[in-house]
Amino acid sequence: MIRDITIGQYYPADSVIHKLDPRVKLFATLLYVISLFTFQNWVGLCLATVFLIGFIGLSKVPVSYMIKGLRAIVIILIITALFNLFLTPGRVVAEFWIFKITWEGLVSAGKMAVRLIYLILGTSVVTLTTTPNQLTDGLEKSLGPLNRIKVPVHEIAMMMSIALRFVPILVEETDKIMKAQIARGADFETGNLIKKARNMVPLLVPLFISAFRRANDLAMAMEARCYHGGKGRTKMKPLKYKKRDGAAYLVTLVYFAGMIAVWVLL
Repeated sequence: MIRDITIGQYYPADSVIHKLDPRVKLFATLLYVISLFTFQNWVGLCLATVFLIGFIGLSKVPVSYMIKGLRAIVIILIITALFNLFLTPGRVVAEFWIFKITWEGLVSAGKMAVRLIYLILGTSVVTLTTTPNQLTDGLEKSLGPLNRIKVPVHEIAMMMSIALRFVPILVEETDKIMKAQIARGADFETGNLIKKARNMVPLLVPLFISAFRRANDLAMAMEARCYHGGKGRTKMKPLKYKKRDGAAYLVTLVYFAGMIAVWVLL
């Protein structure tokens, strides 16, 4: 499961989505996430499905690679679906012991599971098609107006970029620690869910030590290069909008308008 985490990783390819300005992708992702959890009907989810399929298809990222990333959230999906299934009041369709399954619970669990899957797939496309440097520049540019009210936009963007960079690094480090402990007789595969979770505890200490060591090395490297925040800094590759970015904005706005129309009419 550790090897299946794809969030924070970059997949190089020659696609339209890779060439888009990161601000466009951040804007599209924001509207997409809002639409997923605001417009709650099956027609809206079908429209979101069409938008997501087009997004993934244009990105040229293998679907199998993206689906592999869903394995890491299977437990969260199951827990969320069970909570919606058993705790939603309504017309009872099945009952055993103190648990009642309602029709409204089935519908709610299905919708929530679909939303979470679409959320992970949609946000994964952004990180898979955008380098951490591009994400940092796009986020900093997008939040630029907040500088006028003394919000440390550059520092916020830098922290998010570093966090995204550390995800694949820590995943790789965890994999190495697991292999080292398996070679010494540790067992992470057998047993029930509780036992597997308990067996993962010995991984935490060396993983935290490694994370703190890497963070300290990064801080020393930034100090050695006289890093003092974003004031007065220039960009080697400043962001500039192109025609394809305007077209992408238009498609995103048309999608969001369609979701609003579906919500109002239905």
